[in-house]
Parts: sequence; C-alpha cells; structure tokens
Amino acid sequence: MAKFKYGMQNILDLKSKLEEQQKMALATARINLNDEEDRLNGLYLRKQDYENKLRASYKDKLDVNAIKRGALAYESMDYFIGLQKIEVKKAEGKVKIEQDKMVEAMKERKIQEKLKEKAFGKFIKEMNAEEAKLVDELVAYKYGTSRNEEEWR
Repeated sequence: MAKFKYGMQNILDLKSKLEEQQKMALATARINLNDEEDRLNGLYLRKQDYENKLRASYKDKLDVNAIKRGALAYESMDYFIGLQKIEVKKAEGKVKIEQDKMVEAMKERKIQEKLKEKAFGKFIKEMNAEEAKLVDELVAYKYGTSRNEEEWR
C-alpha cells in the first residue's frame, strides 16, 4: 500500500516553528510587561512610604529641612511614576503587537494543517478508488477463469 506523503510538509513544519517562536516572543513581552508593572507598583509603594515619613515629620519636632526633603521626595515620585506609566504603556503595546503576530502565525499554521487534511482526504479517496479497481479486476479475472473452465469441460 502506498504511503501518504504531504508535498508541503516542510512549509507546515516552518509555520509550526514560526508559531513556537512567536509564543516565545509573546512570553518575553508579557514578562517584560510584568516587570514594568512591578516597577510601577514599587514606585507607588515608595511614594506611600515618603508620604508616611512626611506625615511623621509634621508630627515630630519641626525640622524644616526634613519636611522639605520629604515633600520634594514625595513630589518627585509623581514624575517617576509618570515615566514608569509610559514604560508600562510601551510594554502593553509590545504585548498587543506580539499577540497579533501570534494570532497570525496560528492562522497560517492552521491553514497549512487544513491543506494537509484535504490532501490526505484526497489520498484516501484515490487509494479507495485504486482498491476498488483491483477488486473489480480480481472479480472479473475469477469470473472469467471460472467460465473458461466450464467451457473446457
């Protein structure tokens, strides 16, 4: 019996490899996004800590320099938080781009798999037709030889 060989198997393999690479790129982008979000949360925590220290400096003995330093540190955190929010947005954009690429890679691989399935279905039909032809020939041969034997008798 003939063996099924898909002519574009190398393309299917390539599409599968590209999809795997895209999965890795998407995972990397998500890790980067998580890191940026963690940094942003860390900045919020530092800002909260500066706010607590500033409130404590108001309650303690008045030290104008400590209050100024605390207020400056607290206010400067807004600047750093703003910068970090921009980085988070960039990372989110990269994740979105990688997700779109991933979807496209999956579509391309699935298209190739569908083509392979269609080719296999066609192969099965051809094999069934060939088998039916052989059976017909065998029946015709047996019928023909049995009639010839009867005629010889």
